[in-house]
Amino acid sequence: MEYNWQQKDWRKFSFKQEDLEDLLFRFTENTGVVKGLLKTLSNENRNESLVDILVSEAIKTSEIEGEFLSRKDVMSSIKNNLGLTKNPEIVKDNQAKGMASLVSQIHTTYNAPLTEAMLLDWYKVIFPGVNKIAVGEWRSHLAPMQVVSGTYGKEKVHFEAPPSKQVPKEMTAFVEWFNDTAPNGSKEIKHAPIRSAIAHLYFETIHPFEDGNGRIGRAIAEKALLQTLDFPLLISLSSAIEINRNQYYEALKSGQRSNKITPWLIYFIGIIITAQQQSEALINFTLQKTKLFDTYRDQLNTRQIKVLKRMLQEGVKGFEGGMTAKKYMRITQTSKPTATRDLQKLKEINVFESYGEGRSTAYKLNLNF
Repeated sequence: MEYNWQQKDWRKFSFKQEDLEDLLFRFTENTGVVKGLLKTLSNENRNESLVDILVSEAIKTSEIEGEFLSRKDVMSSIKNNLGLTKNPEIVKDNQAKGMASLVSQIHTTYNAPLTEAMLLDWYKVIFPGVNKIAVGEWRSHLAPMQVVSGTYGKEKVHFEAPPSKQVPKEMTAFVEWFNDTAPNGSKEIKHAPIRSAIAHLYFETIHPFEDGNGRIGRAIAEKALLQTLDFPLLISLSSAIEINRNQYYEALKSGQRSNKITPWLIYFIGIIITAQQQSEALINFTLQKTKLFDTYRDQLNTRQIKVLKRMLQEGVKGFEGGMTAKKYMRITQTSKPTATRDLQKLKEINVFESYGEGRSTAYKLNLNF
C-alpha cells in the first residue's frame, strides 16, 4: 500500500473545486450570519462566548485523543490567558493549562506567520513536565511512525508516516507552504476552508512529533481558517469532529492514500460548517440568557436566580434530566414546599416548561419567549 507521501505527486494536492461550490457557499453564508450575531453581543457576552468556545476546543481536542481535562482548570487558564480576571486564578492541572495556552494562542495570534520554532513551542506547551517523550523536537526514533489499532499480535496498520530522517525536510517544506498560501502569499489559497483542510491533512501526514500530532494538527487547521478569513471567528473544529470521531479517522485514512483530495475536502469543509452551526447556536444561547435575566430579573428571588444560573452553566445541550423539586432543594438548600412554590412560579411566568406527572414532574428552560 502506497501512502500519499510516497507518490510522485506528493505535495501537489489536487481537487475538483466544482464539487465544493455548494459547501463553500454555505460556509460563506454561515460566516456572514455568525459575524452579524457577534456584532449584537456586548463585550461581556462576547468574552463569555469566546471562553466557552475555547474551553470546548481545548477539552474536545484532548478527548479525541482519549485524554480528559479538568473543565474548571481549562476555563481558569483561558481567562488568565485572555486577561479576563483581575487576579489570576489558580490552576492545578498542568495539562489543562497547556491546552488552554495553545487554543488561546491560536485565537489571539492567528495572523502571525507559522514558524518551526512556534510548532516546537506548541509541542512543549501541551506536554509540560513529560519525560517519556522528546518534547520540543521532531521525532527521531528509527522505528516506523504508524497509526495502529487492534490487540497485540493482531494489530492493523491504518497509516505509516514518512521516516523520522525525512521529518526536518518535510516540516521546512510544510511551513513554507503554509506561509506561501496565506493571504498575500505567493501561492495564496483564497478559500479559507480549503486551506484549512489541506493544512490539516498535510501536517497529519508528516506526523512530525512522537505524540500530540492530532491536537497540534487541529490547531493548525484553525489557524489557517482564521488567518485566511482575517477574522477571529468563534469556532471549535474539535467539537464538530468529536461528534463522530470514527468518521474523522476514516476520512483521514482515505485522504492519506492519494494526493487527489476532493473527498477529504468535502468531509473537512462539512466539519467546518458543523462547527459554524455550533458557534451560531452558542451565540444565540448567550443572547437568550441575557434576554431571560433582563426580562424576568425583577420577578425572581435569589433561589430562583441561583437555580437558573446553575442550569444555564450546562450550555446549549441543556440541563440533563431537567430540574426537579429534589434537585432544586439540593441546589438551594431549601424545603420541599418552598421548592415546589418556586418551581410553580417559574412555570407561571413562562421561564419553565413542565413535563411528566406526579413525582416524575420535571422542568426545562423556555428560552423562546
